[in-house]
Amino acid sequence: MSKQNVKTERRNKIRRRIRSAIRGTAEKPRLSIFKSNKHVYLQLINDVDNVTIMSASTQSNSLKGVLKDKSPLEAASIIGKTIAESAKDKGIEQVVFDRSGYKYHGIVKAAADGAREGGLDF
Repeated sequence: MSKQNVKTERRNKIRRRIRSAIRGTAEKPRLSIFKSNKHVYLQLINDVDNVTIMSASTQSNSLKGVLKDKSPLEAASIIGKTIAESAKDKGIEQVVFDRSGYKYHGIVKAAADGAREGGLDF
């Protein structure tokens, strides 16, 4: 097995362990993060109905101009604020944070802090 496969398998094992403990509902959805080498994606998910309520990412057309010439940490913070404002418009104020097996630092922490600044409680 290559080193990359070992890392991916380890993260997937951590993800399964985290997901066994948390569930999102319509009133308190799960705020899930996924990061690739270039982009960051945030989703609010209702696990009871298996529905994605809303999403935001660095690839969103509405945010392309705002995110231009920003560092990945700044972009993650802006994405967190954006999804928090959209959630508050829909009446969602509390969420369960799902770090998806990533360590809670860097981009993951910046996105979570941005969501908190935007008004989400978790």
